[in-house]
Amino acid sequence: MDSTPTVLIVDDEPFNVEILLEYLEYTGYHFETAEDGQEAWEKLEADPEKFDVVILDRMMPRMNGLEVLSRIKEHPVLQSVPVILQTALAAENEILEGMQAGAYYYLTKPFNEAMLLSVVSTAIEDRKRYRHAIEDSDLVVRTFGLMREGAFSFKTLSSARDLATFLANACPDPRRVVIGLSELLVNAVEHGNLQITYDEKSKLREENRWEEEVEARLADPAHADKEVSVRYLRDDNAIRVVIKDQGEGFDWEQYLEIDPSRAFDTHGRGIAMSRMISFDNMEFRGNGSEVEVTINLNGADQPQAES
Repeated sequence: MDSTPTVLIVDDEPFNVEILLEYLEYTGYHFETAEDGQEAWEKLEADPEKFDVVILDRMMPRMNGLEVLSRIKEHPVLQSVPVILQTALAAENEILEGMQAGAYYYLTKPFNEAMLLSVVSTAIEDRKRYRHAIEDSDLVVRTFGLMREGAFSFKTLSSARDLATFLANACPDPRRVVIGLSELLVNAVEHGNLQITYDEKSKLREENRWEEEVEARLADPAHADKEVSVRYLRDDNAIRVVIKDQGEGFDWEQYLEIDPSRAFDTHGRGIAMSRMISFDNMEFRGNGSEVEVTINLNGADQPQAES
């Protein structure tokens, strides 16, 4: 099976499509195009597993970008596909509206080639990690849903993703939950224990050195003994997961909501998006080094495995 990422470009202006294809020509990705939102939705609905990223124009005939985005986020399979919303509008309320609707990123016209490449690359990498997590979770035995309590500890990014997959599979909707758990567990490593700041991550992402820096700090004696602890608790009504790192904390309140001032950064929306999509409740405690999330069971006895 071809594992090359596929990008869907949706724009009713042929010139804009040509520019995007030219900028992305040497990425090695597959591309498909749609002339408006209706055609895009028909392609997405016909094969929900096909596309890894959608670059979506906001203003289009027949079906506008926000309507397509809304349908994507309501679809059980498509909701995890990163959507990059492009528009000539740059007003704060317009940006906020798009991001609250679930846009992964916002691009304004005319496009900046370097920024476009960086955003698409980041989206593709996140999509790959999500796909791997779902593939792995489908292999886990359904009886993990019978687990009532568990305690875990880990240090690395790979362990964070493995644990997110494991715990998500113990939930009724693994596809929804794995996104948020991955975000919080990775955050506990990079921002918590390893103290990589927001600005540092922005620069590292720009230079494509983020994971390299994480590995270097993990090998640093100053951080070598730091662990993230995780508690899993399940009763008849809900699953609760408590995540605690050994960092100095952060100003978590500013990340609970989508902030238009971060619309053009390559990261910084994960907590807000996880809160919106993955969990029924999210509560940070103290300085932010501990967070508890809740997934309501609504009478479910155990998770339904994806086929």
